[in-house]
Amino acid sequence: MRIIGGSAAGLLIKVPKGYDVRPTPDLVRQAIFNSLGPRVIRARVLDLFSGSGALGLECLSRDAAYVLSVEKSSRHAIVIRQNLAAIHLPAENFELRTQEASVAIGQLASDGREFDLILADPPFGEKNIGRRSTSLSQQLLDDQRLPAVLAEEGLFVLGHTKRDILTLPAWWCETKVMKHGDSMMRFLRKSSST
Repeated sequence: MRIIGGSAAGLLIKVPKGYDVRPTPDLVRQAIFNSLGPRVIRARVLDLFSGSGALGLECLSRDAAYVLSVEKSSRHAIVIRQNLAAIHLPAENFELRTQEASVAIGQLASDGREFDLILADPPFGEKNIGRRSTSLSQQLLDDQRLPAVLAEEGLFVLGHTKRDILTLPAWWCETKVMKHGDSMMRFLRKSSST
């Protein structure tokens, strides 16, 4: 796996071994960052369910001001630290928290922290025809603390599988949907009605 753009473009990063990591494919990452364009420059970025750290490190390579990666697995966190060192980007602009995403969201909301860009491509949920999704992606959408962590003009990019049909709560407004194979990426803003 490689960093696609920015100052570290072309440099290799590792992916943690095992079935519990599903890195965002290169083509999907390319499409995400093509859509984001200059929005990443000087952005404060929150990367939830970081896995290999690819999304957050891609932002750092593209001149994000600050990236906070959240990954619950200490084994995966070691790989993220190795990847940061391997691509020679400024470590002072990068923070890694080894904790559950929901715990991190609660702490960040309590601290009044805000991010211009929130990225989350959690492990895929099950097919949920005929019932409401219980996936990690749906749990993020349902978490009323998450909009408080997103800056007023910020953007939340959420990944999920197309077989996981999500319900959009009133506090989110969808601006774009990208589909690639089994992956879907939703671009969301805070709803003006909340």
